[in-house]
Amino acid sequence: MTIYFEDLTPGRSFDLGMVRIDEAEMLEFAGRFDPQWYHVDRERAETSSWGGLIASGWFTASLCMRIYVDEVLSQAAADTSPGLEELRWLAAVRAGDTLRGVLTVIDALESSRGPDLGTAVLRWEMIRVDPKPDQVVLRMQGRGWFHRRPH
Repeated sequence: MTIYFEDLTPGRSFDLGMVRIDEAEMLEFAGRFDPQWYHVDRERAETSSWGGLIASGWFTASLCMRIYVDEVLSQAAADTSPGLEELRWLAAVRAGDTLRGVLTVIDALESSRGPDLGTAVLRWEMIRVDPKPDQVVLRMQGRGWFHRRPH
């Protein structure tokens, strides 16, 4: 079943599934894209207030995008996105953590791009379920353009 703009009603939520933070992937990403010491220098991170390595927020956001594509966009009549209005890293993420993604439709608006599209205002959350349950670690809010259901 294809998800069209009309299906993206305010308040609707999508379970994006779970992702476990793999240390090798976390370190590879940080080494390539965000090599700040608390992401890549184990010894320094362990003696810091962080008490160990933490994932790059961009890594966590990338994982969120991956499960969003897998669970929603791959089934949607999606166009593109004009961008994010909010991106917040609310808690440190570590190797071994298990996160659950949730997408919530905040609003559904007319699109300035034309009558065949609608604009969905969306909120993504990554919620730690293990080892500290129900802790939101990432929140993003942005917009996506979706095609309207054909007449």
